Amino acid sequence: MPYTKSPRPYKHEYDMQQARGELPDRMERQRARREMDKKGVKRAGKVIDHITPLSKGGTNAPSNLKLTTRAKNASFSRNSDHTVKRNKPKKP
Repeated sequence: MPYTKSPRPYKHEYDMQQARGELPDRMERQRARREMDKKGVKRAGKVIDHITPLSKGGTNAPSNLKLTTRAKNASFSRNSDHTVKRNKPKKP
């Protein structure tokens, strides 16, 4: 962790997120996580994945979300800008 010897600059991080326009997207993702928690979904050790990726026009709507392992979520071929090339897992 990079902030072990000094306090984490939360205010600076917040300002940078605001400057990049990340805040609305981040708040929408957090809202989706809270909705799953309210429904009683056990997400320990899992990540929330999008059925249709955000880069391909998907949304954070509950109907577009699913729980998956971190390894499966990161196992898609990606373009240089980190968008998903195709929606098929890589062959091991």
